[in-house]
Amino acid sequence: MLFNQLGLSAELLRAVEEQGYTEATPIQHKAIPQILKGRDMLAGAQTGTGKTAAFTLPMLQLLHANTDGPRRIRALILTPTRELAAQVHGSVQTYGKHRPVRSMEIYGGVSARPQIKKIQRGVDVVIATPGRLLDHVRQGNINLSGVEMLVLDEADRMLDMGFIRDIRQIIKELPKKRQNLLFSATFSSEIRELAKGLLDNPAEVEVATRNTTADRVEQLVMPVDKLRKREMLSELIGKGNWRQVLVFTRTKHGANRLAKQLNGDGITTLAIHGGKGQGARTKALRDFKEGSIRVLVATDIAARGLDIDKLPHVVNFELPHVSEDYVHRIGRTARAGHDGTAISLVCVDELKLLKDIEKLLNHEIKKEYIEGYAVDKSIRAEPINKGKPARSGAPRRGKPSGSKPAGAGRSNKSRPGKNARGAQGKRPGGQANRPQGQQRRAS
Repeated sequence: MLFNQLGLSAELLRAVEEQGYTEATPIQHKAIPQILKGRDMLAGAQTGTGKTAAFTLPMLQLLHANTDGPRRIRALILTPTRELAAQVHGSVQTYGKHRPVRSMEIYGGVSARPQIKKIQRGVDVVIATPGRLLDHVRQGNINLSGVEMLVLDEADRMLDMGFIRDIRQIIKELPKKRQNLLFSATFSSEIRELAKGLLDNPAEVEVATRNTTADRVEQLVMPVDKLRKREMLSELIGKGNWRQVLVFTRTKHGANRLAKQLNGDGITTLAIHGGKGQGARTKALRDFKEGSIRVLVATDIAARGLDIDKLPHVVNFELPHVSEDYVHRIGRTARAGHDGTAISLVCVDELKLLKDIEKLLNHEIKKEYIEGYAVDKSIRAEPINKGKPARSGAPRRGKPSGSKPAGAGRSNKSRPGKNARGAQGKRPGGQANRPQGQQRRAS
């Protein structure tokens, strides 16, 4: 469906067209008309499906429809991370460029004083993380009594990160009569419970099966001993000439250590995690997008909401403790119609985590064995330290315990060509090449 068939105003259609978009994605053509009618909404969509435009476009139109009275905060968008708040704010500015709408970001990790000054000057739309917004509420810096629309973006992740109490406190500051939009990658029982208490007779839209991964992501598991993971990763990057790789670790310490090791291998790398200041995180992401660094090593919290056009490779250097985080991680690639590859380097310690992920996906992930990296069957599985650096020293040897090590009884073979995809050329709007005449989609 084309954008000009959704009931959007001329100013918004102009902004969309200036971005090169003409055709709406499924979440957009299903959600926008319902939101324009003023209905509450429960929307399920995978990352990269265009969900941000699905709520920012109708929000901007509805806000413009009633501009009487003094300027006040009329729309509040809550996000789980600073990066996602910045991304959503960018979309509001892009699509609202021909509208008299003021917007701002509110998040922690930076000085609160500039935020207070912007609030005092008057603003229509606030995009915020729950913690810092609640700080402003408690200090009397912000008045939310005029909010007409509340959006919870990536609500599942906010629940995972423990923001539910903050969210409930913020909701108490809002007027009871308002429009509520809840967007989530998954519809867990917790999300259903939150929606039940928040939404009034909502329209329900879902464009992705619960906990499914992007169809265009090629998923591979590469068995390897824990102490050889960094060596294998360096070889994959070098031989494949990968120019842009997002790598996940479980801890901040692990991210810093791996970044230092990869730089020692001659691969330009930066780490991004919650322990980094906002300025350092923003610079690392900018350098990664611009191609001045090849590898960005990230923890789950830091990477949530990262929007990187045409990212060809995601690597799980360590599998996540929570199976659902695997889906969020690999969703960073294969966005907006592009193909992508997600590789997991799995040691004997992580076989249980792998089994849990495959159970969630309801299928086994294809395994690929790299020549020269045969798994040492004498290494026994060890417990994985949660949030703590792995203890140093050689791995314990002896009879393997638990599951049979991945790769046992299988011959090693190398297929570097299959996984040595280079980064695709840059195309406007993060869209893949299409046959002439095929419409573009907003992301």
